[in-house]
Amino acid sequence: MARGRLRIYLGAAPGVGKTYAMLEEGQRLRASGADVVAGFVEPHGRRPTAAMAEGLETVPRRTMIHRGAAFTEMDLDAILTRHPQVALVDELAHTNVPGSRNAKRWQDVEELLDAGTDVVTTLNVQHLESLGDVVRQITGVPQRETLPDEVARRADQIELVDLPPELLRRRMLHGEIYPSDRVEAALTHYFRVGNLTALRELALLWLADRVEEGLQRYRAEHGITAPWETRERIMVALTGGPEGETLIRRAARVTTRTPGSELLALHVVPSDGLVHADPAALAAQRALVESLGGRYHQTTGDDLPETLLQFAEAENVTQIVLGASRRGRISTFLYGSVGHRTIRRSGPIDVLVVTHEEAAGPSSPLRLPHPTRATGPRRFRGAILLAAIALPALTSLLVALRGQVDLALVLVLYLLTVVVVALVGGLIPTLISASAAGLLADYYFTAPLHSLSVQHTSDVLALLLFVVTAVVVGWASGTAAHRTYEAVRARSEARALSRLATALMRGQDLPALLEQVREDFGLDAVSLLKEDTEHPAEPRWSVVAGAGENPPERPYDADVETPVDSSAPDGLTLAARGRTLSSDDQLVLRACAAQLVMAYEHGRLAAAAAETGLRAEAEHTRASLLLAASRDLREPLRTAEDALRRLSVRPAPSKTRPPDEEAGRLLETVRSSVRRASRLVTDLDDLSRLRAESLDLYLRPVDLDEVLTTVLDNLGPGSERIRCTLPDDVPDALADAAVLTRVLSALTAEALRHTPLDEPAHVTAEARPGRLAIRVGDGTSDGVGGATPETTAVGPADSVILRLAGDLTEAMGGTLDSVASRTGFAMLLTLPTAVAGTARQQS
Repeated sequence: MARGRLRIYLGAAPGVGKTYAMLEEGQRLRASGADVVAGFVEPHGRRPTAAMAEGLETVPRRTMIHRGAAFTEMDLDAILTRHPQVALVDELAHTNVPGSRNAKRWQDVEELLDAGTDVVTTLNVQHLESLGDVVRQITGVPQRETLPDEVARRADQIELVDLPPELLRRRMLHGEIYPSDRVEAALTHYFRVGNLTALRELALLWLADRVEEGLQRYRAEHGITAPWETRERIMVALTGGPEGETLIRRAARVTTRTPGSELLALHVVPSDGLVHADPAALAAQRALVESLGGRYHQTTGDDLPETLLQFAEAENVTQIVLGASRRGRISTFLYGSVGHRTIRRSGPIDVLVVTHEEAAGPSSPLRLPHPTRATGPRRFRGAILLAAIALPALTSLLVALRGQVDLALVLVLYLLTVVVVALVGGLIPTLISASAAGLLADYYFTAPLHSLSVQHTSDVLALLLFVVTAVVVGWASGTAAHRTYEAVRARSEARALSRLATALMRGQDLPALLEQVREDFGLDAVSLLKEDTEHPAEPRWSVVAGAGENPPERPYDADVETPVDSSAPDGLTLAARGRTLSSDDQLVLRACAAQLVMAYEHGRLAAAAAETGLRAEAEHTRASLLLAASRDLREPLRTAEDALRRLSVRPAPSKTRPPDEEAGRLLETVRSSVRRASRLVTDLDDLSRLRAESLDLYLRPVDLDEVLTTVLDNLGPGSERIRCTLPDDVPDALADAAVLTRVLSALTAEALRHTPLDEPAHVTAEARPGRLAIRVGDGTSDGVGGATPETTAVGPADSVILRLAGDLTEAMGGTLDSVASRTGFAMLLTLPTAVAGTARQQS
């Protein structure tokens, strides 16, 4: 069965019309003959939305009971059984009620798509997982319901439902989005013009990125390599030199002048796989690029301009930023500059060459390049080819100048050629070129000419000394070149191992360490594999961590396999895909693998320690809660038991049996004690929900006078002993009105319980900078903050009621502290004021 298609209506904020657009599309499909059902539609009381849903077949919702309350959810089984062509499912990021088949609604949608049903759904941009921190910074509201970006990216079609902020606020004022009692708070907080404009930009940019991904897929499928300037992409080439920061900032300035443009940085590693640039400088430049919003890349290649242009074509780069060459004029004349060669081959890509302080001046000295490889087959063939070209060419030139040069000058020039060959190829090419040069000098420049015989004894001696000298000098030059290569390689190996050890000490995770190994050795992908030792007959491997594109999942899928020492745990193996490594490289890779195993073990031990700490903390919290609950429940249960015992005593009815009013009083005592125990159980349940972050809070400006009026009503007759003292200019608190009422009710009840019957309990308040302070306790303090230090105060951890009050206060952004008092109970409650805070929905 073909998989269904997913269409998402994306909005920047509630009320832009996503559900309406989804229903409108459903009506259009239904009119065209498609089998459409409304799987789950939430009109939010909006009449136009409800009217648009009329005529659509609606699948009844499923009712679920959670913690004694009834909730309705989408009936996934009923829709699967009905198997329509198209299902309309609102609120893709919704979290299902515990006990549902799937935790998230998008998982329900995946099942519908797998069953072949097309799904049309809605989504707000603030629910995307990658934008959670940005949205919280803009609006001050943390998003508890999030959707993985990958789910949205897999959608076959995403359509933006856009509405200007001013029009959206006008709809809010007309009551078309929220009820009238929530309009003012919404307009002054979440639905401010700045918030809506920022959310709208986030939605547009996120959708633009998805369009860009589709364009790149199209270009790849059709083999289009020429850049399409749909968006400016600025790429800066980094060598790890001191000019890197200047180039990055210059490229960033170019990027900021073009809205919607993108910054990329590329460092090219030589094909020997070992980084020759300063690792610390590269790390600092990478951090700078990422702090400016760019992306850092690293690749391998010998031809620097070609590698830069290949990457630029693959990434659809429109401009390349290069630094001016640090070479002097002579070196540039001999070897050319990267900038000039890149400009010649760039085609439609613009190249910007930036000057910097490190650029070479006119008097820069000539710097000879150092050999970077040993005298292997490739250099051997190169040396033989150089000798085959240089010796005949030099001989032809000297023959043409035979009358102007003598044998001594000829032999010196041949010696220079042999030294150059020795630098390239080592001893064997040196012997061959020295012998050939001696024969050429004998044949063309000693009497008799054009003959290998020598007429003069001095010429014979000169030729023999030339050959010996050429061999000795060539051997010395080749040996020096080889030692130089070994030193450079040893330094590179030590640097690579040092970088890895430093990253390990800094606590970087395994994927970052593997990425560093991949970059150091110029590999395409690297993964650390773990063997399942429970099935030795049929080896099974799992990927512990990987880096690069498509890291190998089994050792035999890799080009390079480096088993870790047999004493290592879990049968770990380092597998890599890419170029073939030499034996020396494999030795270094094996050393890196040993360090990676140390990182793996460290991470596993740290995770185990963290899990142990969490369990210990949970056990401690559970034990303290049970201890507090047993202490708080003991008193009401003892009171109820005593009253029941007295009621169960039945002496002679005429004399000792309690009158009816006494029995009623005892029964009321029982009921009061049972109610108190029931409240304690409820408080324990709420406390556990609060710890699990499943208790909903709506923070908004709250009038303290109104809250205290409700608190006094809840206390009943006991409210007569409460004295409230509030200043005239007390500001509104930023809190959840119902939760604040509950906290103050609990505190005043505890204050009455600790205060003598002939004295009142006091509630006082005062405004502080950005905070509202409320004191509940006796009346012996001088204002809110003062107290008599004669007795020890009761703290929030001394009972379940006070512990819950403290946690609820912290959830609202406030504090609850005990202060000293004469009676032994006084609590200081502080909350942010509405002027200093922002209304927000929390759960």
